[in-house]
Amino acid sequence: MEICKSCNESFQGNFCSNCGYSVYIKRIDHTYIRNEILSIFNFDKGIFLTIKELFIRPGESIKEFLTTDRNRLVKPVLFILITSIIYSLINNYFKIEIQYGNHQEMNNPMVLIFGWIQNNYGYANILMAVFISFILRLFFRKSGYNIYEILILLCFVMGMGMLIFSFFAILEGLTQSSLMNFASIVGAIYTTWAIGHFFGKKKFINYIKALTSYILGMILFSFSAIFLAILISLITKQ
Repeated sequence: MEICKSCNESFQGNFCSNCGYSVYIKRIDHTYIRNEILSIFNFDKGIFLTIKELFIRPGESIKEFLTTDRNRLVKPVLFILITSIIYSLINNYFKIEIQYGNHQEMNNPMVLIFGWIQNNYGYANILMAVFISFILRLFFRKSGYNIYEILILLCFVMGMGMLIFSFFAILEGLTQSSLMNFASIVGAIYTTWAIGHFFGKKKFINYIKALTSYILGMILFSFSAIFLAILISLITKQ
């Protein structure tokens, strides 16, 4: 009989029958390190399958995540963080976006806030998704989805938006052509299509509502950032 080091239960064999603890722990090697890295970025949990599903049939795949199977796709918050990091790395490498302000302006609240947004797309996208989700909840209040389910929808959709931006950022960096404005249009089209697809792909009005919600949500987010900068300036008297 063995005594489990995890739960102190007695057991026979290689695994504890109570908690599943293994008697033999495999030595850490290159395979262990590789698997840990893949696990961090969820490459062992189907990130490529997630991208494929969201690209081909976003509405059905997200509905399945909400109602049927939550293990098939990458977790939505992690997905938007990973895709935002990918875009940030590509942006920093190719220097696609112009940085806000200079050293003399670093104490300006407006520069600080929009600089933070540019340098932290993962968190900023989640905040944007919150604003957009409230507008969508108003427009699709009869759909039966609550605010949290709509927020999950947006994490997936906006994560794909970051991958679209990443693709065009690579093209711009390699060709030295200005493509990011076109990327914004493609991203808006995908977002509109994916959201409309989720709420009912056969109704054209759903796509109109989706695009309107996306635009209004982004405007509200921008105004909130500006308002926060003004408020900080008044408080600090800058």
